[in-house]
This record gives sequence, C-alpha cells and structure tokens, in this order.
Amino acid sequence: MWSGLCRFILKISGWKVHGLEELKRLNQYIIIVAPHTSNWDFIVGMLVRYGNHLTHVKYLGKDSLFRFPYGFLFKAMGGFPVDRSKKNNLVDSYVDFLQTHPQISIVIAPEGTRHKVEHFKTGFYFIAKGAKIPVICCPFDFKNKTVSFDPPFYCTENSINDLEVLENRFKGVEGKNPKYNFT
Repeated sequence: MWSGLCRFILKISGWKVHGLEELKRLNQYIIIVAPHTSNWDFIVGMLVRYGNHLTHVKYLGKDSLFRFPYGFLFKAMGGFPVDRSKKNNLVDSYVDFLQTHPQISIVIAPEGTRHKVEHFKTGFYFIAKGAKIPVICCPFDFKNKTVSFDPPFYCTENSINDLEVLENRFKGVEGKNPKYNFT
C-alpha cells in the first residue's frame, strides 16, 4: 500500500522514473544523486525509494539531521549520520560496512551541500572503489521531472578520469533551485 501511494504521488505530480530494471539486476551499489539544490530532493528521493521497493538503499546525511526531535525519523527512513566536522576515516568504515552487509546499498549527494559547487566530494568514489561495487548516477531533473538511474559505472585505476566522467553526467541537469545547479 505504501509503495502504491508513493508511486501515485509521483505520478500525479508529473514525475517519471527511468532505469530501475538495471538496478534490480545488481546486488549492491552506490547511487549518487545530483544536483542537490533543495530539501525537495529528499522528498522526491523518499517517494522514489518507497515507491519502487528500494528500502535496501540507505542514505548518508549530515549528523545534525539525526538529533532530537526528528533524528529517530531520519534513522527509521534509512539514514546514517555523517559527522563532517572531523576526519574519522569515514571511507574505510563504510567500505567495511558494505562488505559485511552485502544486501545494503547507499545513496549519497556527492556535492555535500545544497549550494553550488565546482566539483564533487570524492568519498563516494573511494567507498565504491574500496568495496568493489559500481556507482549509479542518478540525476534529479526538476525541469523535466525525471529521476534516472544510469547503467553501473565501475571505478578504474584512473580516478581523475573516472571522477570527470561521473561529474559530466550531471552537467546541464536542472535542480529545484537552478542557481545551485552543478556545472
């Protein structure tokens, strides 16, 4: 029932989801969602997640979201807090987590903020590379009201080229607040 309601909300608001077939063939992956320009990204993401039975996909969010009084809700919706104020070997801890929980995948906003950035933060890339799982680019295009799950991208030994390829996938995609689009 919950998934049907979420799909219905997406449909009546004009959103379309593409590329789910490929996701269902994979066991584990990291989804990167961009451009991240608004809190509405989270709402659309949750509708897509629940509407398409992707509850094995957990998300990383800033630790302030997980404090009282709403912290329990964000955790119940699949969230894991990230303390960005200190270096705490986050990449290695998530690689270990993914290797010991092969049924779980992670979604990350690689910009790390809702404001304009020139380049993605690279943690997602090194988590995927360390865990030996693919990256799935997932543009949230508010102009065309589409969420697309791209074919899997497997990291190579050339991280500079890989990151350029991944960033290029999001250029020209319009977020909720276009002034913060990734360019």
